[in-house]
Amino acid sequence: MPVPDLFAEGLARGWKTHDGSRLEADLTLEADIAIVGTGAGGGTSAELLSAAGFKVLLIEEGPLKTSRDFHMQEAEAYPSLYQEAIGRTSKDGAITILQGRTVGGTTVVNWTSSFRTPAATLSHWADAHGVRGHGVEDLAPWFERMERRLGIEPWPVAPNANNDVIRAGCQALGYDWAVIPRNVRGCWNLGYCGMGCPTNAKQSMLVTTVPATLENGGELLYLARAERLHFAGDRVDWLECLGMDDRCVAPNGRRIVVRARHYILAGGGINTPAVLLRSDAPDPHGRTGKRTFLHPVNFSAALFDEVINPFYGAPQSIYSDHFQWQGGVDGPIGYKLEVPPMHPAIASTLLGRFGVDNALRMEQLPHTNVLIALLRDGFHPESAEGTVLLRDDGSPTLDYRMTDYTWDGLRRAYHSMAEIQFAAGAREVLPLHNAARHARSLAEARALIDDLPLELFRTRLGSAHVMGGCAMGEDARTAVVDSLGRHHQVENLSIHDGSLFPTSIGANPQLSVYGVTARLSSLLAERLRA
Repeated sequence: MPVPDLFAEGLARGWKTHDGSRLEADLTLEADIAIVGTGAGGGTSAELLSAAGFKVLLIEEGPLKTSRDFHMQEAEAYPSLYQEAIGRTSKDGAITILQGRTVGGTTVVNWTSSFRTPAATLSHWADAHGVRGHGVEDLAPWFERMERRLGIEPWPVAPNANNDVIRAGCQALGYDWAVIPRNVRGCWNLGYCGMGCPTNAKQSMLVTTVPATLENGGELLYLARAERLHFAGDRVDWLECLGMDDRCVAPNGRRIVVRARHYILAGGGINTPAVLLRSDAPDPHGRTGKRTFLHPVNFSAALFDEVINPFYGAPQSIYSDHFQWQGGVDGPIGYKLEVPPMHPAIASTLLGRFGVDNALRMEQLPHTNVLIALLRDGFHPESAEGTVLLRDDGSPTLDYRMTDYTWDGLRRAYHSMAEIQFAAGAREVLPLHNAARHARSLAEARALIDDLPLELFRTRLGSAHVMGGCAMGEDARTAVVDSLGRHHQVENLSIHDGSLFPTSIGANPQLSVYGVTARLSSLLAERLRA
């Protein structure tokens, strides 16, 4: 049975959208609330504010792609659905950063893992960063609301063999593990979530809150880059957007003026600070773009005699927080253990080497498992930390500074992953580092890991989580916005995305963004009505 195309049906009913790549002249748009970004923060805010009776305009730099465009092909998906055609990296090129750039944002391409913000993280924000109103009890009803809205619940299906490595290894070692909650309804268990869901089972903003906003009379402008906010005194007067070409590579010469009563930035932890920096927004204490965090990730591959087929089935369904909080908030850096799906293009890059060596590693892909460790950066003064900067052409980049404290965590994570993989029955383990080789026993792996020179470019590093850069807090000397997401210096400007977070959160962040921005949007609606 064909999967319905929600946008084709909605447009036939009168949904109002504007394709910035096809404008024949400059354009002026007006709304009560203009929202830059259509991902977790922007989409959630748009639905709630439009339901409250406000005319909402959603603005997206990327294209509008729907279920009929998702063919489970890496060569199609990566250039069209990801920031910088999946080429976004840290400024030095050493860390790959996966972020979405399409209507629905990263929620269209993430792997559906949905965790509430850990209690220890929320307590740390209150104690160390002066955040108010974001305690466990404050956010619980908003998390519950968004879990119901997006079908978030622990995955009820048995894990695929790739995820079962964590379960089997942790169970054999007596380590904690648990099932991951996923935002899906009627999932076909295909395993290609990172290329857009062809069945509309993933409850991304593309199939939930963005359509709801359009149904409520909102409008969508896509293939349009939010270039600059223009100010009149302590208020945003208007927003300047640039139409993009149909591949979202370069501006096409068309200019869109957006006038609204209130403006929300929800472009994520790199793009939101970039809009403020391009706009020369008030920043008396130099906080915009500072304290940006990644959950830096390293990788450990393992070969099994049995077939793993890491490209099939729900991409993430089992995790372990056993090593996350062992030293407390201020102790040695903690990390969350998960698996990534391993499709051929990403696998060939991650597994490394060239020529015959790479071909052999790819030949073994059906028997290969990879574990990842997500390091909880931002809690300790010696933690790695990033700053969002602008290139000469105004595009953003993240200057991410590694530290000995973080390298120590990466080495410990290599040890934990190898131990779990061998306990799960691995024949060989390969830490993904250009000086590593396959180890055939845990003792050999430990000696190998202890000798690895942990340096940029030699250690394979990546991240799919960008947090911070516009931190919230009541003290304007240390935060860009207050605890309600209101810009400290600009009266009619709010931020509703992961850039609000004063640190990383120690978990996949999408549900944190949903819950926090649902609360902030509802409070904003009350203020605007008043």
